[in-house]
Amino acid sequence: MAAENLIVAPGPRPETVLTTDGQILTPPQDWSLLLPGDPGLTRRVKAAGPSWTVQEKRGRKIFSQGVWAPKANIAAAMKQLEVERSTEAYAKKQAAGARRREKVQTEYVVSFRDSVLEFLAFAPVYQALAERLADAIAAHATPVGSGTVARTQRIPIEQRAEAAVIAWMRHQTTLYDQMKIPRIKGERREVRRLLAQQSRRLLQLYREGAPLPSTSCLLTKALAQS
Repeated sequence: MAAENLIVAPGPRPETVLTTDGQILTPPQDWSLLLPGDPGLTRRVKAAGPSWTVQEKRGRKIFSQGVWAPKANIAAAMKQLEVERSTEAYAKKQAAGARRREKVQTEYVVSFRDSVLEFLAFAPVYQALAERLADAIAAHATPVGSGTVARTQRIPIEQRAEAAVIAWMRHQTTLYDQMKIPRIKGERREVRRLLAQQSRRLLQLYREGAPLPSTSCLLTKALAQS
């Protein structure tokens, strides 16, 4: 087993792993656990020889818990990377990459905000409110690593914008965060569905231009507190 590249899960005891067929393994004594956080280092360690990649599934998501590999391979990869990352060429490459990512992020924030505005489609009398709301939702939903629906690539940006609006309203204009929802399968999903219907009815009033005193405008209050 030590000579193989395996995908494993955390074991029942410290410094053990669980294979896909249920075997409990203990890493060799000359191995060490490389924690996640440096993708470049992890790639080199895995390419250098046998390794056990530890993954933990939580719900539908899979989280890395690190890689078990020979200590010598980890040390060699770290030394090699340290030399490479100390060069001027590497610094320039990193700076160029940072500028490129910033440009992509800026363009995405603008596109996402436009999609939010398009979904809101408020009447002209509420256009200023729509602009403020789009700013708030985009600022909350688009940061890299935020884990929000705005960061997924699995659905079109129009659907991401709609989902982000409904999620923002659920937390900002309803009592969802204070609710004690029973731990019954499907109960939280049903609560979210009902609150989404409530939010859509509220949005429709703004789309129709219905007169809403500022003192009772839930969106204005939410924006003031966010």
